[in-house]
Amino acid sequence: MSDRILGGTCLLLSMLYIYFAAQTQVGFISDPMGPKAFPIGVGVVLALAALYTFLKPDPEPVWPRLGRIGEIAFAVVVMAAYTYALPEFGFTVSTAVASGLLSWRLGAGPIAAAIAGVSIAVGIFVIFRLVLGLSLALGPWGF
Repeated sequence: MSDRILGGTCLLLSMLYIYFAAQTQVGFISDPMGPKAFPIGVGVVLALAALYTFLKPDPEPVWPRLGRIGEIAFAVVVMAAYTYALPEFGFTVSTAVASGLLSWRLGAGPIAAAIAGVSIAVGIFVIFRLVLGLSLALGPWGF
């Protein structure tokens, strides 16, 4: 039953997502696909996955134990805090802290998690900012 509720909810969300993506205003000068193509594609993929979940639910889903639900809640809090920290502290620092905390909760020791966090943040910064030239949130320290 829970899979069908999830599938129905995701199907409803995908329809809303597609509807709002279709409402995007397009200027007279744009590429042939337009800015609507990608979000509508994401909505279609979500709708297909929701239909599969709705039509072929697991017979007996296994729910996580209470401790695991706490871990999931911790990850959600870290990601929410990340969105608020990003404009204040910049991409590199915010990503290092968030990925370090999540690595720690996934089983890495504190030192390994800190190394992973810094490595992930610096690696993504180098690829996105320096190689691809994309704009990332720069904090008060300029990185």
